[in-house]
Amino acid sequence: MGIPMADNLHAPTVSSGPSSGGIPRDISKLSLADLTKHKERIEEELSALSTVLSSHGVNMNTSLTTFDGFPRDDIDVAQIRTIRAQIIRLRYDHKEVMTNIEKGIHTHFAGLQGARDNDAATRTTVGSVPRTPSASAPQPDAPLVSFATVNSVVPGSPADRAGLKTGDGICGFGNVHWLNHERLSKVTEVVQQNEGRTITVKISRTPAGSRTTTHLELDLVPRRDWGGRGLLGCHLLPI
Repeated sequence: MGIPMADNLHAPTVSSGPSSGGIPRDISKLSLADLTKHKERIEEELSALSTVLSSHGVNMNTSLTTFDGFPRDDIDVAQIRTIRAQIIRLRYDHKEVMTNIEKGIHTHFAGLQGARDNDAATRTTVGSVPRTPSASAPQPDAPLVSFATVNSVVPGSPADRAGLKTGDGICGFGNVHWLNHERLSKVTEVVQQNEGRTITVKISRTPAGSRTTTHLELDLVPRRDWGGRGLLGCHLLPI
């Protein structure tokens, strides 16, 4: 009987070179648009790597050894260890990019608010009466950015009753927004966790032939008993 391998098969041991989804060494100098592109690229690579793990029938926590400590011979242990290491590194990269995106958003909208305040002060100086900001106007720390589009709505469905229409842009779905939707997987979680309860959905709507975009908040209640498939009765496409 052989001697079990002593090294930890769960510990990644791959080269320290950058992966294709890695972030630049100094991301503080990147624009918000470039940071967003890096975020999307990392998420795509994480999704692809997770698919490879699934094809082997394992995940990040699956044991790579037999009950008595020997490497499993039914899977490619070396490849799985490499993929796991890449996923760990990409998750760290994703966290770094998200941190800088959030900083960039706050800086950008703080600048916009400062410009508005200066403009209001100027109008006051020349005798104009400054307007009171609308309570429904988007706040600097909560930008309304669409991350999905309503592709179809079934008549009589919960989505239809809430007022969703084909072509609407989804800017918020409960606590899900453009920075954390993870290719709509978080939307699915919110729906499944709130069956029979009201979800606030923030949308942007631009009627056909119009250049005016309206932002609305709708109350959506996921249900199984509405007479159709799914809990919503609509189809969303990520942007």
